[in-house]
Amino acid sequence: MKTSKIISDLVRDNIKGIKPYSSARDEYKDVATTEMIFLDANENPFENGVNRYPDPQQNSVKDLLATIKDVSKENILLGNGSDEVLDLIFRAFCEPNKDNIITLPPTYGMYNVLANINAIENREVLLDDNFQPKVSQILKTADKNSKILFLCSPNNPTGNSFTVPAVKELLLKFKGLVVLDEAYIDFSEDESWLQSLQKYPNLIVTQTLSKAYGLAGIRLGICYASTEIINILNTIKPPYNVNELTQQRAISRLQKMDEINNEISQLKSERDRLKKELECCVDFIEKVYPSDGNFLLIKVDNATKRYNQLIELGVVIRNRTTQPLCQNCLRISVGVCEENQKLLRALKSLV
Repeated sequence: MKTSKIISDLVRDNIKGIKPYSSARDEYKDVATTEMIFLDANENPFENGVNRYPDPQQNSVKDLLATIKDVSKENILLGNGSDEVLDLIFRAFCEPNKDNIITLPPTYGMYNVLANINAIENREVLLDDNFQPKVSQILKTADKNSKILFLCSPNNPTGNSFTVPAVKELLLKFKGLVVLDEAYIDFSEDESWLQSLQKYPNLIVTQTLSKAYGLAGIRLGICYASTEIINILNTIKPPYNVNELTQQRAISRLQKMDEINNEISQLKSERDRLKKELECCVDFIEKVYPSDGNFLLIKVDNATKRYNQLIELGVVIRNRTTQPLCQNCLRISVGVCEENQKLLRALKSLV
């Protein structure tokens, strides 16, 4: 495994020498013949569409993503949901009971869960009052064992994107990997950091098909990084981690980008309309925060009370009042027009 000194210093020693599991499909090379008989993987030979193991490298899906995102196929790794991608990053670069990560609450809760699972210390640095990273405090908190900094931008649950200068400074000065979680980037007017992969060797960008692409049910997460990092993650990923049905559904959906972009446009329009309605028509809502995601964070008089009242009216949202800086805050996903109207009627009835 050939790596630069930057990545070599970050990857765990026991990972450096690992020889990846070689599956039957990895070993197979195309040859000049029209008919192949597959007697290599102990599969059931009776054809039913899924009797064969899936492509372990998901080449057809990666080809589409490479074109859509304007990145090289070699810079892509796919996982069984973004959570598997994040877990692979932990296992490749963080030494249990020794290394640490840095997260910026309030943020996506799985970073902390995965840190606990992998026996990695999570050093938390709260966002400032504008939900922006405290760059100097983050850098002071880091030490030689700080392997990963997680930046969720647009952030969940706050909805805002982090400023470009702050992210640039962290990419340049943080000595470990910077994982930019862009699960909600398709709803933002800001550009993705994908085109900066060549500039920052410690940058990892994660995205998903669960949000804007409407494929939460198939569980497909995406990692974009340097070929060095992707090669390391490929070394330790399970051989057939993305199943055939998931790959087929992803391919079908990715071939309908006009439809996807239309849905994104509708959701952004509904988000903006919903924000205006909430700000002017519901007295107990104290603030509606700006959002670059497909959700809104709102501050109310009593979050737990209002959450329970909405449940009784058949409307399920997320109570975020226990999160740092989110006292009495509720997170509302943007639905279709009819769903948003039902939400507004329910909220107005509570007044």
